[in-house]
Amino acid sequence: MRQFNSLLKQPELTALNARSIEAQVAQEIWKAVAPDNLAQFSHASSIKNKQFNLFADNSAIAAKIKLFIPSLLIKLENQGCEVTSIQVKVQVKSGSPPKTKRIKKLSSIAAIELNQLSEKLSGTPLGEALARLATKAK
Repeated sequence: MRQFNSLLKQPELTALNARSIEAQVAQEIWKAVAPDNLAQFSHASSIKNKQFNLFADNSAIAAKIKLFIPSLLIKLENQGCEVTSIQVKVQVKSGSPPKTKRIKKLSSIAAIELNQLSEKLSGTPLGEALARLATKAK
């Protein structure tokens, strides 16, 4: 157990923990001052040098936040934050993998109907195409 506790007291982990707490505090402040429709698509990263740093999920949200900067600065001041500017960056989240296309097959009844129609239209390009389609369906 001592080895694990000594591992947690390393300076790198202490700095990482301090950064994590700083980001959590900034996020709580952002949730308090941001409109709900903007807060759900953005998150705060830090408050450094009187600058509030935000990440938006897309450029439309970033543009909307930039329109609200004057009123957000006033709200931040009312919260007791000494902030003179807000920096907004876009951080796009990776999307879900594309869905695989489902291969559609003809039913056996449809294949029989297509085969009958291809026999009626035999000798024509359409009849030949229908015959190929009917054989693939079987």
